[in-house]
Amino acid sequence: MPLSSGSPVQIFEVSTLYGAATLAASVDAGQFGPPGAARRILLVSNNAATPEGTTALSEMNGFDGLAQRFDEIVDWNEAIRPHHPSSWTPPRDESPLWERMFRHTWQLGAAPVELIVESVHVSPAKALATIFSGSAIHVYADGLMSYGPTRERLPQWLGCRIQRLLHLDLVPGLRPLLLAEHTVEPETVPNDAFAKVLGELGEAAAGEPELARVAAGGPTAVLLGQYLATLNILTPEEEEDLHVRMLRGAVAAGHERIVFKPHPTAPARYSRVLQKAAADAGVQLHILAGPVLAEAVYDRCRPTLVVGCFSTALLTAATYHGIPIARVGTEPLLDRLRPYQNSNRVPVTIVDFVVPDLEGGQEYAPITRQQVDDVEALLRTVGYCMQAKLHPLLREDAIAWLSTHLDEITVRYFKRRRLTALALPGGGTSIRARLLRNSPSARWAARRVRAAQRRLAVRDRTRSAG
Repeated sequence: MPLSSGSPVQIFEVSTLYGAATLAASVDAGQFGPPGAARRILLVSNNAATPEGTTALSEMNGFDGLAQRFDEIVDWNEAIRPHHPSSWTPPRDESPLWERMFRHTWQLGAAPVELIVESVHVSPAKALATIFSGSAIHVYADGLMSYGPTRERLPQWLGCRIQRLLHLDLVPGLRPLLLAEHTVEPETVPNDAFAKVLGELGEAAAGEPELARVAAGGPTAVLLGQYLATLNILTPEEEEDLHVRMLRGAVAAGHERIVFKPHPTAPARYSRVLQKAAADAGVQLHILAGPVLAEAVYDRCRPTLVVGCFSTALLTAATYHGIPIARVGTEPLLDRLRPYQNSNRVPVTIVDFVVPDLEGGQEYAPITRQQVDDVEALLRTVGYCMQAKLHPLLREDAIAWLSTHLDEITVRYFKRRRLTALALPGGGTSIRARLLRNSPSARWAARRVRAAQRRLAVRDRTRSAG
């Protein structure tokens, strides 16, 4: 229930259960003030291309418990119908009209509003920031992308309002680069608070029949699907093969009871292909397609290995559950991602650098402080190459790092063409310079400039002699 028309209001925008868990942990840790200090609205958004064809966030196991931290729940899709949450942002000159409407509809009165949003550069977060144009903004990041640069330059009217970046400590001690260009300070969501919330989600999912059957089978390895075909990174056939490679790697490592957690929007044929591969290998495979988080699977099944490509759930397994992890298929993705600025490059780079390669037979070990320092230096260089205009102060660090790593590491994580375009070590002759040298008009212009410079030099010498 609303506290009063004058009480501060905090609007928490969320689109995933993992994000809701992050917010719940942050609220529990007191990062938004003590209980009762503000009226808290959980604004639920379904950003899927066809929301009607997906499981609603409110229907997922554990959501009801997370929602108890908030005073009320509002459906953003319903509030802006027929617009789509990911594509609708009202014009800035219409923001006063929209703000009056939502203040009336949600009974906000004249109360000050704070926005707690994800992915601030796109809607629905950008729409909320436009509508409540005078509100302070807090950004929370629940995945590995928080360690990379902001996808694009934010307009000043938006960037100057961001107070802080809340993030999970997925790679312990690694400092996020997201929003650093606006001098936004990162703030870690306490590990114990997030671990407690994950435990709640595990308890809530205990009654899910499908998960109960999987847990009874005692799987020792969990495979994570991501559906990379929707991102145009892999073809469906290549992604099927990736899952089969995960299974074969787990079998080679000695696992005979395996559970596959597919992406919620992945086609059913992925599971069929994997089932055939499991049958051929003579191992037991469970397909878990129910509305539960991978973290709930960890809690209920207690696996001894989690395998994935570059899913955030890999690092969650290691950091919050202490489960050994392994990767499959990251190296070709580093080459496939287009353009170089693709935001997925940072998660792929992190996982490729710190997580052992299952097919290469590498052994898992907890991430060391030296590894964190090394990956941070690497990511600052990758971040500069991705968004050089946003982070010009990183150039000297990038030059220094590249100058001492001109080996297979440079080849793996950097495109020669990108290094060339930025005139960085490891690059070749500038493409622009080659084009200019081969252009007749450019050579003619250069000759004219040099001739003019010579005439000016002769005139200056003549005047000096006079």
